Amino acid sequence: MNVAITAEEVAIWSRYVQETCGIVLDQSKAYLLETRLGGLVREAGASGFSDLFYKLKADASQTLRGKIVDAITTNETSFFRDTAPFELLRHKLLPELIDRRSKGARPMSIRIWSAACSTGQEVYTIGIILKELLGNFNGYDVRMLGTDISNRAVAAASRGHYTDLEMGRGLPAQAAGKHFAREGNEWKIRDEIRALASFRKMNLLEPFAFPAPFDIILCRNVAIYFAEADRARLFRNFGRCLARDGCLIIGSTESLTGLCPEFLPERYLRTVFYQLQSQANR
Repeated sequence: MNVAITAEEVAIWSRYVQETCGIVLDQSKAYLLETRLGGLVREAGASGFSDLFYKLKADASQTLRGKIVDAITTNETSFFRDTAPFELLRHKLLPELIDRRSKGARPMSIRIWSAACSTGQEVYTIGIILKELLGNFNGYDVRMLGTDISNRAVAAASRGHYTDLEMGRGLPAQAAGKHFAREGNEWKIRDEIRALASFRKMNLLEPFAFPAPFDIILCRNVAIYFAEADRARLFRNFGRCLARDGCLIIGSTESLTGLCPEFLPERYLRTVFYQLQSQANR
């Protein structure tokens, strides 16, 4: 039998979700908490949502915490999702980056980070574009990082296997045979693209730093769920991890105007991307 969530429990869980994942929920999202966490109430043998919270706090292994994060985060993604950012990468950002680096040392370094990468489709889409632009990766040191707060999403991304349904969402038919290999009932990303990518669990609310800057950072349709202060802090942190001539790509409905003055918008066709002030309009 399904257990209803009370207003007090909504407040408790909303506070926990925001502190843990950054996602802001209010009383109007009671149905979402009931739907996403109801299965865990039953799985954990809890009498209700308050008891589930008690079990969460008592779980030293943090196994239940991981399951709750997996349940709350949407992990909505697809290959070539929203199209326009990938046209931006294919026709402007990557060719210009390659051109700028062409006179430098070899192998040519290219660093790309997909923050909140979900199950990996965005990372592998970029790998496909790079493969089609470069032909092969001889003379290039390409490293793509995918991070996500969900253990389940990171495991799926790292595995690089997709169903027919997942392949049919956004991936051009001719790309399947070229960049994936059939394995039983699934498709596996080919090794030459898989080798470019690494994946790891990461909470964007927590401080982060990397030994080398990224040329391109993508964080699309994630910060829209954050409180404004968390959004501002996140994008400032991205700025610290971006190369001086690097680019930041966010969701089509998102904007940094008035939020992070260190970033200035640049437009290419239907797409807006951001650069640090010292490099924008150069």
